[in-house]
Amino acid sequence: MRRIDLMRRLAGMLGDEAVIGGIGNTNFDLYAAGHRPLNFYMLGSMGLAFPIALGVALAQPQRRVIGIEGDGSLLMNLGCLATIATVAPVNLTLIVLDNASYQITGGQPSASAAKTDLVAVARGAGIARSDWSQDPDEFSRLLGEALRSEGPSLIGTRIDGAPAAGQPARDPAQIRDRFMQAMGTRKEFGVE
Repeated sequence: MRRIDLMRRLAGMLGDEAVIGGIGNTNFDLYAAGHRPLNFYMLGSMGLAFPIALGVALAQPQRRVIGIEGDGSLLMNLGCLATIATVAPVNLTLIVLDNASYQITGGQPSASAAKTDLVAVARGAGIARSDWSQDPDEFSRLLGEALRSEGPSLIGTRIDGAPAAGQPARDPAQIRDRFMQAMGTRKEFGVE
């Protein structure tokens, strides 16, 4: 499946959900699919999209939160799955985009290229609702179910290695302030 096509499907299903996009092509295609203030684009923090999504889900339990991570980034911080399963926020959906490589650092194979099944790891960590989507329609169905159900949920999707379709501005303060304002935690940019 193509990452940009999946991000476009996601963008078409969003309302007031907060979306945390992992580093690199994951957030580049999230941005290209439909930039919105409730999207938080990670910069240089490999493996932290799911932990940040967990924090947002706990801080705003009335809001649905989606974390999107690549396989390489998730492999950098597998322990977050056990924490998420233990805390079990009902408003959290996780998406793993698995191209079996560390694409933005040169395309080195990740462990998922060999034997590691990230959905099985998530189930083993205790996230019972963890499934692979086999095609774009199943991705949309699983995402819709996750957004209507009590989570946490994890959706794994195998994707191709296509280059990113776009890229957000790489200004951490601007990304943070825009997101916090959209979340209702700042009245105006730069003022708490």
